[in-house]
Amino acid sequence: MRVVIACGVVVLAVLAALGLAHTQNVFSSLAARIGGTSATAAMVAAEAPRMAAKTASSTVAMAAPKDQDRPAPLELNAAVVAVPSPEPQPASAASPAPAPAAVVAQAATPAPAAGPTAAAPPAPAAVPASAPAAAPAPTVCPGNPNALGVSRTVEIDTTGGPGFGTQHFKEHDFLKPGEVILTFDDGPWLNHTDKVLAALAHHCTKAIFFSIGKHATYYPEILQRVAAAGHTIGSHTWSHQDLSKKTLDEAKTEIELAISAVHQAVGDAARPLFRFPALRHPPEVVTYLGQRNISIWSTDIDSQDWRLRNAGKVIKSVMTQLGKRGKGIILMHDFQRDTADAIGTLLDQLKAGGYKIVAVRTKAPVTTLPEYDAMLPKMEDKLPTVSDRPTDDIVKTVN
Repeated sequence: MRVVIACGVVVLAVLAALGLAHTQNVFSSLAARIGGTSATAAMVAAEAPRMAAKTASSTVAMAAPKDQDRPAPLELNAAVVAVPSPEPQPASAASPAPAPAAVVAQAATPAPAAGPTAAAPPAPAAVPASAPAAAPAPTVCPGNPNALGVSRTVEIDTTGGPGFGTQHFKEHDFLKPGEVILTFDDGPWLNHTDKVLAALAHHCTKAIFFSIGKHATYYPEILQRVAAAGHTIGSHTWSHQDLSKKTLDEAKTEIELAISAVHQAVGDAARPLFRFPALRHPPEVVTYLGQRNISIWSTDIDSQDWRLRNAGKVIKSVMTQLGKRGKGIILMHDFQRDTADAIGTLLDQLKAGGYKIVAVRTKAPVTTLPEYDAMLPKMEDKLPTVSDRPTDDIVKTVN
C-alpha cells in the first residue's frame, strides 16, 4: 500500500507542472486505476488536495531566479517566515546592526539583476585616520646638521621696565627646563665680536648683545653686522661706569648717551633692553628705567670670563653652572678674546647637552631723547689741532 501511494505522489509532482486545475481529477482517476479496497481509494483521494498544494509550492520555489549572493532558501511553514539568525557582529556606534525587520526585508527581496544598466552601490565614505602628532621640524642650518638653532622666540613687552635674570629679578623667570638665553656685553669690539658672530651663525642661533655706547661709535659697522645677523641689541651705558657711584643725573647721562649711540649705529634695531655694569642696580636708576619703559637684564649664570681669561675655563664655568641650574640667562663678553675663542666649542657642548636656545625680541624699538642725541657728537674723544687739512693731503701711500 505504501509503495502504491509513493508512486502516486511522484506522478502527482509531474502533473503539477501541467496545472493545478486538473490535479484532483487526476488523483481520482489514479485511485480508480490502482484499485484495491475502498479504504485505499479514499486515502489517495484524501491526500490529493494537500499534496497538490505542497507540489505547487515546490514548483514555485524551483522557478524562482537563482542568485549566488542570496541567503539560503527559506523553509516555509504555514505563514511564518523563519529568518536565519545572522552571525554575531561586534557592536559599532558608527554602523549599528540592522533591526530584525530590516533583515527580513533584505531576505525577502530578490537581488537586482546584474546588467549594464544596474547602478553600482555608492562607495562607503572614507573615515579619516587619526594622524600622528607632527614631529618638530629639524633645524636646517647649512653646513651644520647638528646646529643649535632656536627652539622658540619670545617677545617682551618692556612697559614699566620689567627685570629678568634670577640673580636680581625673580618675578619673570619664563625659561623652561633646558632653555638658555645667550647674552654678550661690552661690544662691539674689533675681531672678537666678529668671531662670536661667526660661531653663532655656524649654529644658526641668536643672542642678545648689550653694547657700550662708546664702542658703538668706534665700530658702528661691526654693530651693524650684529643687527644684520638678526640678533637683538640693547645697551650697557656709555662708558661702562658703575652707576651705584653716580648721581641720578650722571646715571641718566650714561644710560641715554648709550641708547643714542646704539640707535645712531643701527637705527630701530636698537631695542629697549639694558644691563647694568657689574650688575649693580641703584634703586632710583631702576625706577628711572621703568619710567622709560626699558627692560632690565641681570643674569642666571655669570661665565666669569672677564676674570678667568682662559677659553677652556670659560667653557667649564658655564657648563658646570648650567648643569646645576638646568636653564638660564648666560652672561658673557664679546669684548673678551678668550670668550671669542671659547664660544664655538661652548655652543657644540650646549647642543650635545640637549640645551635649547631661546631668542628674545621686543614689541617696539627703543626711543631716544632728543637732548642726548644732540649731545652725542660732543662726546667724541678728539682734541682740537691747528691743522684743518684733509687726511689725503697729510697721509700718502709711497710704497
